[in-house]
Amino acid sequence: MPSEHDTAPDPERVRASRFPTAYTILFLLIVLMAVLTWIMPAGQYDQVMDEALGQEAPVPGTYHTVEPDPQGLLDVLMAPIAGFYDPAEYVANAIDVSLFVLVIGGFLGVVNATGAVSAGIERAIGGLKGREKWMIPALMALFALGGTTYGMAEETLAFYPLLIPVAIAAGYDAVTGVAIIMLGAGVGVLGSTINPFSTAIASDAAGIPFTRGMGLRLVILAVSWLIAVVFVMRYAERVREAPDRSVVAERKAENEAHFLKGHEAAREAVLSGRQKIVLIVFALTFVVMIWGVSSQGWWMAEMSALFLGSAIVVGILGWMGEKKMTSAFVDGARDLLGVALVIGLARGIVVIMDKGMISATILHYFEDRISGMSDIAYVNALFWIEGLLSFVVPSTSGLAVLSMPIFAPLSDFAGVGRELAVTAFQTAIGITNLIAPTYAVVVGGLAIGRVPYERWLVFIWPLLLLLVVFVSAALSVAALL
Repeated sequence: MPSEHDTAPDPERVRASRFPTAYTILFLLIVLMAVLTWIMPAGQYDQVMDEALGQEAPVPGTYHTVEPDPQGLLDVLMAPIAGFYDPAEYVANAIDVSLFVLVIGGFLGVVNATGAVSAGIERAIGGLKGREKWMIPALMALFALGGTTYGMAEETLAFYPLLIPVAIAAGYDAVTGVAIIMLGAGVGVLGSTINPFSTAIASDAAGIPFTRGMGLRLVILAVSWLIAVVFVMRYAERVREAPDRSVVAERKAENEAHFLKGHEAAREAVLSGRQKIVLIVFALTFVVMIWGVSSQGWWMAEMSALFLGSAIVVGILGWMGEKKMTSAFVDGARDLLGVALVIGLARGIVVIMDKGMISATILHYFEDRISGMSDIAYVNALFWIEGLLSFVVPSTSGLAVLSMPIFAPLSDFAGVGRELAVTAFQTAIGITNLIAPTYAVVVGGLAIGRVPYERWLVFIWPLLLLLVVFVSAALSVAALL
């Protein structure tokens, strides 16, 4: 007979079960935005075509109210659908990202069916024995390099299923694996140097060359990376020494069963020649993806085709047979179906805002509040405003085009260089996009890592505080110089 203690519910799991899932949180945000379209006045700025940006940009001082279009029940229900594919193009469609995620799942399903990844991870962890913690700064540096140079974001979703099992096998937890990727690329975007989707577009919209302010951004990149690395390494070592200190300690057994499936057998197995070839193809796939994105202009369609082709090659090399290969692909895609759905829901929030025409109204409200401030007050207010705006416009390029044509001229009146306004923008959205539930990369990465959103907030809030204090200090000093 089980004792009363054995049957008592785990308090951590009970508390976690009361917190809504990511699906519910995102849908409630859609409802909230729909309610705001009934309360807030609808408005817009006059738009002019910016040839350099290749799209329309708002004209400062031209905000005006328009006929409201309050969003009703049908609009709320349609928003997640339009988030995937919006024929009216109120927001960038999520269908390409969602399909990319499903194809990655299929690719990983085929690779995992060969047993090559499990065996390879076991060999890698064995080789790192006693030095596992040093993989954290090395990997975070690589992801930060991708973030600062070409805005690595959605592409990181391919790495979560690969690195999280490595982190868990090394004695850490799923949060450590998620943090290595999300914080690594995140601080790179926060300290963007030549990132075309952040610094370049924002500078162009502000009417300045993107090289202005480069020195400050390099300092912010280096110090932010160091702060994040120390934070993750300290957390990871605490978890390895005392697993119950993990913010997802109640999910330890569940996550190990999910991410380390097949690893027990892999510890005794010998890595065969065929599995070594599969691992080479596996690694080359990611190398080709990075090359294609950074130098060939690839996006989701091309990356999806790459992973599909690699899945076929792996299936052939692994002598899996047609039925086993297709079954493994479908099962792998099924594992990431929830991630694909979350991405569409997140985009649905912006659909509602844009259809209800309240995005410009929110921007105009902040425009009025910061006019006439002193230089230090202005740059810090701009930092916070851009951070708040990025919750509802999580796209770096989208927010740059929306806000910079308005705030850059205001910077002139405040005596703040436009390059500092650009830096305030990119650091603000870089920090916000580490936690924004409207950002597909955040909700997608957490879903793949099986890390509940509220647990991620518990983990990351001290780091956010450190980054905000540091960035605010850096912006203030720069404003004085």
